Amino acid sequence: MTRRHLPFGAPDRQTAFPVDIVVVGGCGHVGLPLAIAFAERGLTVHIYDVNEAAVARVAAGELPFHEDNAEESLRRVLADGRLLVSADASSVAGAENLVVVIGTPVDEHLNPDPLAVRTAILDCAPYLTDGQLLVLRSTVYPGVTASIEELVAGLGHEIDVVFCPERIAQGQAMRELVELPQIVGARTPRAAERAEALFRTLTASVVHLTPEEAELAKLFTNAWRYIKFATANQFYVMANDFDLDFERIREAIRYEYPRASDLPGAGFAAGPCLLKDTMQLAAFSNNGFVLGHSAMLINEGLPLYVVSRMERRFDLTSATVGILGMAFKAEIDDVRDSLAYKLRRILRFRARDVICTDPRVTTDASLLPLDEVVDRADVLVIGAPHEAYRELRTEKPVVDIWGLRGAGTAV
Repeated sequence: MTRRHLPFGAPDRQTAFPVDIVVVGGCGHVGLPLAIAFAERGLTVHIYDVNEAAVARVAAGELPFHEDNAEESLRRVLADGRLLVSADASSVAGAENLVVVIGTPVDEHLNPDPLAVRTAILDCAPYLTDGQLLVLRSTVYPGVTASIEELVAGLGHEIDVVFCPERIAQGQAMRELVELPQIVGARTPRAAERAEALFRTLTASVVHLTPEEAELAKLFTNAWRYIKFATANQFYVMANDFDLDFERIREAIRYEYPRASDLPGAGFAAGPCLLKDTMQLAAFSNNGFVLGHSAMLINEGLPLYVVSRMERRFDLTSATVGILGMAFKAEIDDVRDSLAYKLRRILRFRARDVICTDPRVTTDASLLPLDEVVDRADVLVIGAPHEAYRELRTEKPVVDIWGLRGAGTAV
């Protein structure tokens, strides 16, 4: 692919950069698939990340986490020299495009920290260069893009700043980066043009918004999904309390009826984004996001509901409970904010013993092999609906809020 540098500033000015893109914080779930995808399309990509252990793994061609169809691509672009990985912030200086994948975290009280992105930019400040395009990629609190524009201008640099949120589902990044439309939140026509040209190397469809609209679009998306999951979970509780099978009801509702086709199944709605972003919207609305707070109460309360129902059926004080699946959703290895761990904490107070397994998770040394958990447990609970559990053969009771194993009330 022929590299193209977009003009910046005066029409007769052409800025040359030795590197097309540096992905700042690029060894994580958002940045690494993006860096690989850009490199696969012929761009010269550097990853800068302060996590030296992750940098070493990626540089060796090893993914630090599971992502479908990514590891082979990673090794290919490393071998071709299109992707370099470094823990040296000076790599930022040579890139035309900086993609920053540091988002807005929330603290232990679910309050957003809008200064996290600013801190990451200041760490790179000595290496910023006139003519660069600075792309904020991870979810940010509304107004953060404007604050970064002011920060960069205050540093004396002529740099375009845009917010282009990631929209991928974990595990599906390599496919969705090229299939999904890209939202571009830009203040000026020049910034919008440059960001569109960058992302059109991946996707044919670009949607333009202002930065503030784009920030809310990302938060609305995740809050909408979180609310939909809460609706399904509330319906599940209603049906289950009357010994009725929610999954059978759901399938009947959805059967050849398009207006209900998006009703999800019940299950733990967790992970590092949905609750966090819903609470960011709550903070942005001066804690007036009643629907978001209600969704949090339903979704975060589901593990306790499951345990309380189990206590009606089983003598947990004399039982060993086995949890099948500890990732926050099916077929991934990520345990961040997984409600299966909340379930485990609750059961440790209620049951004689709790043992856990997961075929994908490698970061928890306490996990046991599936056969051992099934053999030792008196009752089993599906914490994450991995396909491996669908056909599991056992005579022991299995609590299945997901409806993974077929008909019947879950608990």
